[in-house]
Amino acid sequence: MWSDTILIVFISICTAFLGEALTWVLVYRTEKYQRLKAEVDKQSKKLERRKETHGDSLDKSVKKKIERYEEKLKNNNRDLSLVKMKSMFATGFAFTALLSMFNSIFDGRVVAQLPFTPISWIQGLSHRNLSGDDYTDCSFIFLYILCTMSIRQNIQKLLGFAPSRAASKQGGGLFGPAPGQFK
Repeated sequence: MWSDTILIVFISICTAFLGEALTWVLVYRTEKYQRLKAEVDKQSKKLERRKETHGDSLDKSVKKKIERYEEKLKNNNRDLSLVKMKSMFATGFAFTALLSMFNSIFDGRVVAQLPFTPISWIQGLSHRNLSGDDYTDCSFIFLYILCTMSIRQNIQKLLGFAPSRAASKQGGGLFGPAPGQFK
């Protein structure tokens, strides 16, 4: 069981690097992405400085300027997300193919023992294709998804592809909340 667990963690690391390599080829090295990313970073920092200097000013002209900056930032974040979209489709396709291959290899095998019993609506995934009623037994798919989610984020940070803190703080990606929405 330990060898399967270590193998799945290794597979997750390899697929995360493969996904980042695909994203680099399709997105990160393009001039359009680099230009948009630089613009988003610049606008995020500028907006943050404006908000710090003016704070909760009651001046309507200042508020309108800040709203214009937020709107520009939201539009650039949307454009950046659209540029990343083709990479997400390619990565999703590659991961689906790899996932089905590895799923057939590890089908019906307990690959790890969970230190907890998952909540009922996750048990279908964590105990997928396993016999028995011990819900602390972990299937390949559950461990692979957990590892990939945590490892890929760290690899993006390690390689410098994660969004800057200023841009993340402002939010406003394709599916994220609009800046200033929850004021």
